Amino acid sequence: MSPTTAPTAPAPGATGSESATDVLIVGGGLGGVAAALAVCRAGRRAVLTEETDWIGGQLTAQAVPPDEHPWVEQFGTTASYRELRENIRAYYRTWYPLRAEALGLTDLNPGAGRVSKLCHEPRVALAVLEGMLAPHRAAGRLTVLTGHRPVAAESDGDSVRAVTLAGPDGRPHTVTAPYVLDATETGELLALAGVEHALGAEARAEFDEPHAPDTAQPDNQQGITVCFALSHHEGEDHTIDRPADYGFWRSYRPDFWPGPLLGFNAPDPRTLEPVVRTFEPNPATDPLAVAADQSADAGDKELWGFRRILARGMHRPGAFDSDITLVNWPLNDYWLKPLVGTEAAPAQEAIDGARRLSLSVLYWLQTEAPRPDGGTGFPGLRPRPDVTGTPDGLAKSAYVREARRIKAVTTVTEHDVAIDLVGPYGGTRYDDSVGVGGYRIDLHPSTAGDNYIDIGSVPFEIPLGALLPRRVRNLLPAGKNIGTTHITNGCYRLHPVEWNIGEVAGALAAHCLTEGVAPHEVREKDGRLTDFTRSLDRAGVQRHWPDVRGY
Repeated sequence: MSPTTAPTAPAPGATGSESATDVLIVGGGLGGVAAALAVCRAGRRAVLTEETDWIGGQLTAQAVPPDEHPWVEQFGTTASYRELRENIRAYYRTWYPLRAEALGLTDLNPGAGRVSKLCHEPRVALAVLEGMLAPHRAAGRLTVLTGHRPVAAESDGDSVRAVTLAGPDGRPHTVTAPYVLDATETGELLALAGVEHALGAEARAEFDEPHAPDTAQPDNQQGITVCFALSHHEGEDHTIDRPADYGFWRSYRPDFWPGPLLGFNAPDPRTLEPVVRTFEPNPATDPLAVAADQSADAGDKELWGFRRILARGMHRPGAFDSDITLVNWPLNDYWLKPLVGTEAAPAQEAIDGARRLSLSVLYWLQTEAPRPDGGTGFPGLRPRPDVTGTPDGLAKSAYVREARRIKAVTTVTEHDVAIDLVGPYGGTRYDDSVGVGGYRIDLHPSTAGDNYIDIGSVPFEIPLGALLPRRVRNLLPAGKNIGTTHITNGCYRLHPVEWNIGEVAGALAAHCLTEGVAPHEVREKDGRLTDFTRSLDRAGVQRHWPDVRGY
């Protein structure tokens, strides 16, 4: 979080303020932004809150370029998500000195990273997202409160009536709304409002999932990562001060790891076999020759190019003296303490630990990492605070892979999506589908000591029932907190899926206000479900897949 805008706890006795809106959206990540757009496009008023000073979540404050399925350029997303992607490309075409060959590409990948067909800088995504929201703010339909986090929720029976926020000035602000959307990164409102939810890993007996543990493990959560951006300048020395706990991280070797965590030898997520990664800053290869296709090659064996977000060779000669890469690698996944829901290990302890690990990774890269020429250390690696918007070049927020999840009307389990269980063309088809997604079931090492769980999956649908809490009537999840399990969250947590979920949650809230019905009624009555899904179709929300094979 940016220290200049961090919300502070309300001062005892501080005078608060109040406001009212049609839809309150707590959390300004991708799901929250998509929800705000859907609400405002329907002519309704929304308040969107965000804990940092950057909206965009995964894509901006967490600095993670999009993880997407291989068909993303043709189909498999909502129209508004495609608009976001094309606006990002347009930004580069308009403002960056792209070479002619790159400028003419309809499928421009600005960073030429291998993780995604659209790797880009977080600030560019921020500018685009702000631009998409701008007309609704100007029209008075949308209020954006950055530097605000939820601290309390007031319920009346099975409805959430109001949410109190803490802002940068320490004064509480309470917002009332007939519909409240939880788009926070960790499902904070579920806890504050007493909404029934799951956390961590469910017991195998609950859903008979092959990869679930024998007993429930609430503290078994995927590791978090504090990402950071780097460029490389040969002959210069940008070495940071040695971190205080560098000695611990330098010697730390997890039981399930083939060597020290600070090293280039790490498990292949899909096979768990040891694989030595390579690292060569600013390779001479033409970035236009890079192909990003997760179904054919995970792309994670060559670290510099894996999540590269600016490729100097994509631009006219001399425009940039270095690429910029984003460090979100096996080396800086943090799993020693869970982020969510334990009094014994408060969230800030996990965040602080993850930050210290990432600084130790940076120092190791600058001083001890093996070089292709046989030497050690890359002192020319320069952290890029200008890219991340922070003083130290670390992302504003930790990359959060797993949140609290509602106890939903419909829970998506491994039996709905795992390719080994349903076959490459199988998977559950839902009458109430409100979107689609596609990605492998990708679980990173966890706080319970699990190694990667990386399972082939099929292109999947998002059932409306997964967005409906079993009891609460007017709170809707708008991100990673829908009705999945610890296992299936691994494929439902990615950028385009979070956007789809948020967009549908916002559209559903606006639809219910207009039609005078409740969300559960929309699903339970055929005519009402048809009316709602037709509105999604008109908005360009793809709800079913063509005949494509899982991977």
